[in-house]
Amino acid sequence: MVDASSRAIVSNQPSLHDKLDDIVTKHLNAEFKKPIAAHTQRAFDEVNDKVQQANGPIILDSCCGVGESTANLAKVHPDALIIGVDKSAHRLHKHDVQYRQDEGGEYLLVQADLNDFWRLAKQAQWQPSHHYLLYPNPWPKAKHIQRRWHGAAIFPTIVALGGRLELRSNWHIYVREFARALELAGHPTAVEPYHSDTAITPFERKYWASGQSSYRLVIDL
Repeated sequence: MVDASSRAIVSNQPSLHDKLDDIVTKHLNAEFKKPIAAHTQRAFDEVNDKVQQANGPIILDSCCGVGESTANLAKVHPDALIIGVDKSAHRLHKHDVQYRQDEGGEYLLVQADLNDFWRLAKQAQWQPSHHYLLYPNPWPKAKHIQRRWHGAAIFPTIVALGGRLELRSNWHIYVREFARALELAGHPTAVEPYHSDTAITPFERKYWASGQSSYRLVIDL
């Protein structure tokens, strides 16, 4: 029986936003100068100490929510330090101890504003081997284009952080827009349907149980 509890995304955009190219190009040619929030600076400094001491790869799980994806990624990358970042203390506090592993994976969960955290990571010259953006809020109304990561001023920093970037969403337009933004930044990539036998985030599990499809892009930056 299909679980219909998760509604499909409804948008007044039939395709890519008509201002997407202009918005992305503007951000690619400007410096993001918003001051760093003190709480994110403190959170970053604490994590950065661990990153500098780490011997293996560093992997970012941005918009990690309750951290289920972070724990699952630690199983996939047992030699790496996985850093899950989310702005919501409420979501992070839901992280269940059952996600903790003993088989070699290591991860940290951090409450921080990613607009600040990513810039601090770039300033500190982090070189993540992978960067996951799994099911962030797509802001489907056309007027909210600049609240989507690829339409925001922080987008060039996401690109500059490098690593193997993987983005997933249940909104095809969102992933296609992100791919177009990457193309404008000099990194063309393909968008593909995505499914697996095992969902690694609560959103992924919910969407698939509701009969919705997932889409993704994967690119080495």
